[in-house]
Amino acid sequence: QVQLVESGGGLVQPGGSLRLSCAASGSISRFYAMAWYRQAPGKQRELVARISNGGNTNYADSVRGRFTISRDNANNTVYLQMNSLKPEYTAVYYCNTNPAQPNYWGQGTQVTVSS
Repeated sequence: QVQLVESGGGLVQPGGSLRLSCAASGSISRFYAMAWYRQAPGKQRELVARISNGGNTNYADSVRGRFTISRDNANNTVYLQMNSLKPEYTAVYYCNTNPAQPNYWGQGTQVTVSS
């Protein structure tokens, strides 16, 4: 089974940057697409960014131009580069396949943008 472990979150000032990593226990190349999701307090978990096996990317309107998703199939890792961070981006960030597999959800990594 696949285990996904997120890391790289933390406290950052508005306008700052963070790079999140998602390390998979197994190959991610077998999945057509991987994605980053986030869940803010009181809100539903939402799709933030998606990347296909071929490298095609999709972004939520709220983060387009600020976030960049990438994948390294050789290292079984998915990244999310987050720039120009806003307080509204504060959330727990998760990675998963897209469509998401219920059993693949990890603990996520907390991103807090202070103001």
